[in-house]
Amino acid sequence: MSRFSSSASFEHRTPARTGVLLLQLGTPDAPEPAAVRRYLKEFLSDPRVVEIPRPIWWLILNGIILNVRPRKSAAKYAQIWTDEGSPLAVNTQRQTRMLRGYLGERGLDLEVAYAMRYGRPSIPQVLRELRERNVTRLLVFPLYPQYAGSTTATGLDAVWRELAGWRNLPEVRIVRSFHDFAPYIDALANRVRASWESVGPPDALVMSFHGVPRRTLLMGDPYHCECLVTGRLLANRLGLPADKVKVTFQSRFGRAEWLQPYTDPTLEELGRAGTRRVDVVCPGFVSDCLETLEEISIEGRETFLKAGGGEFRYIPCLNDDPAFVGALADLAQQHLAGWPTHRLGSQEQQAQQRDLEARAQLARALGAER
Repeated sequence: MSRFSSSASFEHRTPARTGVLLLQLGTPDAPEPAAVRRYLKEFLSDPRVVEIPRPIWWLILNGIILNVRPRKSAAKYAQIWTDEGSPLAVNTQRQTRMLRGYLGERGLDLEVAYAMRYGRPSIPQVLRELRERNVTRLLVFPLYPQYAGSTTATGLDAVWRELAGWRNLPEVRIVRSFHDFAPYIDALANRVRASWESVGPPDALVMSFHGVPRRTLLMGDPYHCECLVTGRLLANRLGLPADKVKVTFQSRFGRAEWLQPYTDPTLEELGRAGTRRVDVVCPGFVSDCLETLEEISIEGRETFLKAGGGEFRYIPCLNDDPAFVGALADLAQQHLAGWPTHRLGSQEQQAQQRDLEARAQLARALGAER
C-alpha cells in the first residue's frame, strides 16, 4: 500500500476550489480532568512548546504534570465555560462564519474553515475535508498576530506533516503574522476606546501578551519584538503617553526566566502604588480564552485589588468584533491576490461546467475512472 493518500471523491468534472484555513491553538472538549489531561498531553508534548530534552521532559510531564495539573486546570476552565462550550472554540467558529460572509459580500467564492493545533477539529481532519471539496489553492492563516515558534510555527508544522503524506499537493500560501497590520491595530484601538466611552482612560493601561521563555528571544524568535511593535502602535493610536502604558507578559511556566516584565508582579506593583484604576487588554489574543478570562480578568483582578489598587477593568478580546473580522478579510484578500477567487456569473458557470465535462470525457477516454 502506498504511503501517499489521495482524495476519495475526486472527479474530473469537479471545479478546483480556493480555501482559507484559520489556525487556532485549541481547547479541551470539556472542563473536566480527563478532557484537560488529553489536551495538555498533546499540547505539552510538542517540542516547539517545551524545548527541554525529550527523555527528561517525558518524565516530568508524565510523572508529575499530567497527574497534578489536569484537575486544577479543569476547575479554572469551569469558571469560564459557557453554555455553548469553550469561549475559544465559540469565538473561532463565529470568526470563521463571519469571515466567510465578509469575503462572500466582496464577491469571493471560497471555502473557509478553521482547525485547532491541539484538540478538535484537528488540522489533518480539516485539511482532508478541504481536499474532498477539491481545494487546490490554500491560504493558511494562523490567528496569532505576533509570530512565535511555539504558536505560528507549530501550527504550520502540523500542516506540512499532513501534506507530506499527500500524493497531490495543493498550492499553499501562509499569513506569517499581522502584528503591525493597520486594520488590526485600528480594531484594537476601537475596542479600547469603546470601553472608555463612559468612564474615560485609566491611570494605567496594561497590555498583557502571552509569555515565552527568554531563551527563545536570544535564539532568534521575533515574538518579543513583534509584541513591542504592536504595543507601541496601539499606544500611538490611542494617543497615550509612555508613562500611561505598560507592556507585560503572562502565563509563565517553570523556573526558567521568561520574557519580562511579568504581568502579575506589574499589577501588584500598581496596586501597592495606590493606582486608582488600571485597565488590562490582551492584544496578542484574538479570542477570549482561559488566559484572558481566568488568568487576567479573575486572577489579575484579585492580585491588583489585594495589593491596594482601586478599580480593575478587563477589556475583552476582539472576538467577533466586525472591525476585526473585516481586518482578517482585508489581510486574506491581500494574500489571495492572483488566485481565481471571484464568484462566477451564471454564463461563466455554464462555460466552466461545459469545459469540465469536456475534460472529464477526455480523461475517461484516456483511461481515467472518474
